[in-house]
Amino acid sequence: MRRLILLITIFIAIVSSVYSQTINEFTEDETIFYAMNKQVGQFVHRFNMEEDQIGKLLVKTDSRFHNNKLRKQILPGMFDKLNPRTSGNLKQYFISDVTNEDTPIYLNFLDRDWYAEVSATFTANGIDENIILFLTLEPENLGSKWILSNVYYRSLSKLFPKVDTGYQKKHFLHPQSHELDFMNLHKALENEYQIEYFASTNYQPDYLTLFFYLVKTGKLKFKQIDNVKFHFFQIKNWYFELSYYNRNSTNSGWLISNLIYVKEDDKKELIRTYKLCRSN
Repeated sequence: MRRLILLITIFIAIVSSVYSQTINEFTEDETIFYAMNKQVGQFVHRFNMEEDQIGKLLVKTDSRFHNNKLRKQILPGMFDKLNPRTSGNLKQYFISDVTNEDTPIYLNFLDRDWYAEVSATFTANGIDENIILFLTLEPENLGSKWILSNVYYRSLSKLFPKVDTGYQKKHFLHPQSHELDFMNLHKALENEYQIEYFASTNYQPDYLTLFFYLVKTGKLKFKQIDNVKFHFFQIKNWYFELSYYNRNSTNSGWLISNLIYVKEDDKKELIRTYKLCRSN
């Protein structure tokens, strides 16, 4: 009888232990699930303090809606904590700027000053090629739509290498060429590596059109999307990058992965450097 009681006691202890572990694991998983920014939209809502801790959207009459005291508590967790580029004083200055009681700043879906960067795999002649697609928002009726704004494909960039301006100026068509029916055009047309030297001094290749041509003619075939991140320029004097982190931690999902203090006048140069949109 004692042996039976002992066995029952051990069984109950084991079951209780397993149940307790299951509950604890579920609670931990649930905490991670609610803490992570699962979608870009959720990141924006939380950045603006427009939803509660379990993902329920707040009405404008709710005292928590756009509450800057709560934003100061939430925003530190919306940075990648393992990244030295998003830690320290710079992050604190940023949070202070966007939660300023007199001039708070909120993100806006319809604002055009943010870009998507999509890393994708295409095949060219049976070989996988990495191509970066850049997208931006364009107004459409009462809403907006994403459009392709530029592309980076290494094979295309190699066709138009940067050259010394002085060397390029040596290649030109004489102003009296028309008198010879442009017979000297052969200088420009016979050398495929220098043909762009005979264009305007301000000429910039349109990689997006070249990309469309390669896709339309079947020379490039889409295979898959590998990675997506976003570039935000909406906040005055600031730029930040948004990336997705898939890890078993409350600091996961869509997080700020890069933060730069940049003057408004310098943002165009930063956009050009990142090739986020083609030159006009």
